[in-house]
Amino acid sequence: MKSATVSAFALSTMLFSASTSFAQELATKDRIGLADAPKSLVVRLTNDSPNNSDPAIAEGYQKLFVDFIKKHPDWKLQMQFMSSDIGTEQAKMLEQAKAGNAPDCAAVDSFVLSQFMVNHVLADFTPYFSKEEVDDLFPFIRSGITDKDQTVRAWWWDTDLRVLYRNKSIVADAPQTWDDLKKAALASTKEGMEGVLFNGGRWEGTTFDWLANYWALGGKLVDDSGKPVFGEGENKEKFLKALNYFKDLVDSGAAPKRVSTIANYDDLNAAAAAATTALFIGGNWQYAQLKATLDEDEFNNWTFSPIPGPSADQRSTGTGGWTIASFSKDKDKVEMCANLAREVYMGPANALQQQLPTRKSLFDKYEVFSTEANKTFAKALVDGQARPGVPIYPEISNQIQIMMGDVLSGTKKPEDALNAAYNAALEAYKRL
Repeated sequence: MKSATVSAFALSTMLFSASTSFAQELATKDRIGLADAPKSLVVRLTNDSPNNSDPAIAEGYQKLFVDFIKKHPDWKLQMQFMSSDIGTEQAKMLEQAKAGNAPDCAAVDSFVLSQFMVNHVLADFTPYFSKEEVDDLFPFIRSGITDKDQTVRAWWWDTDLRVLYRNKSIVADAPQTWDDLKKAALASTKEGMEGVLFNGGRWEGTTFDWLANYWALGGKLVDDSGKPVFGEGENKEKFLKALNYFKDLVDSGAAPKRVSTIANYDDLNAAAAAATTALFIGGNWQYAQLKATLDEDEFNNWTFSPIPGPSADQRSTGTGGWTIASFSKDKDKVEMCANLAREVYMGPANALQQQLPTRKSLFDKYEVFSTEANKTFAKALVDGQARPGVPIYPEISNQIQIMMGDVLSGTKKPEDALNAAYNAALEAYKRL
């Protein structure tokens, strides 16, 4: 009996070793697939890949990629990885695509996807995704990946959203409106808290998080041609209303003046961990970070709710995420890229990294998304709005960041700061 057990163990070990060896042969730092595979696909990815800095996530991705390539043994993936300077990476890739030198398949940030669309550098993904799969996407995702002819130009596989976090032991009820949030924040200061925290420093997060308030009023940044319109007519009135809302939070003491220097979501986590705030506006991913950072009793005090609107029925939240797209003119390579989006990213990668799926049905398919927290995030995505993917958006964002600093620090009046931001955006638009 012992001999049989040893033999079985030895066989199992041999099979495991052979399997491990085979997996290692299929996966190197810059290649997935056999070195002598007859077909090759150049793939450029972010850290949502085997290049992830978290060893467990990297290992999980490597398994997904090895399993994928086993289903497509005639192919090898030549892997390229982007640096953390995403803005520069995406701009460089767009120039490469316009020159015909882009990778066959790549990760494209959702908020610059339209820039690739208007330059007609993206291959057609329509044949590789069913109508049911497209219809299952959240509305802002569906409109984001299709051009004016309803051609699918990329597959948007993960998303996120902004919410209001609160410590239930200090703020028992979820604020529903701007006025509710101000009252709750002021009440929290009487408990020794700082009031509500949010990004107000010089970075994209400040613009994106605040835009939810402007969008909740129905404001638009650009018209259908991509020209800035936020500083004129009804849009200007809505913009000023949303801007004055944040200014009033600071002027009234409902938010500390230091919000004008916060330019990192980690600072909000740190304040929660230090118990100096009971309210902050942050991203859905911070829920898991709080769970990892706080002890169990402290974490159980924290919950989240939709960002308050000017009224209880006026809601919006900024949404982002990543897509997979192909720049190839080779039909086989385009299909292989679509296969990668479907088989690695559309579901498996969501579950691996606990990044919110873009299809409603995937929240039920994967157990990790069946938690009450993730179900609540899914409901809030109905109010999701993506940044306009137009060439002028980065400059609009830059001007809003400058404007927000001027207003929250009190160096400019809101209307003067808005006029300056709008005029600068229009001048930049003329230079495009």
